Amino acid sequence: MRKLIAFDDDTLDKLTQLARDRMATFQELADEAFADLLKKHGIPIDLKDALRKSARLSKDATPKKTRSRTARTP
Repeated sequence: MRKLIAFDDDTLDKLTQLARDRMATFQELADEAFADLLKKHGIPIDLKDALRKSARLSKDATPKKTRSRTARTP
């Protein structure tokens, strides 16, 4: 899906130069920037990331059973 995003001339020039310096496309820069933004706000980027986050949340929600030291029998 294509969307239009407006940049001022100075920002566009700097982004274009950054893309040249990194030998990347403008699209690659945009993908990286939006992935970082989603990660910052805790939103999964893809299915693998969503599953990892879900597993971590369920692991944290499950209380761990611990035995007391006095319960041991030799």
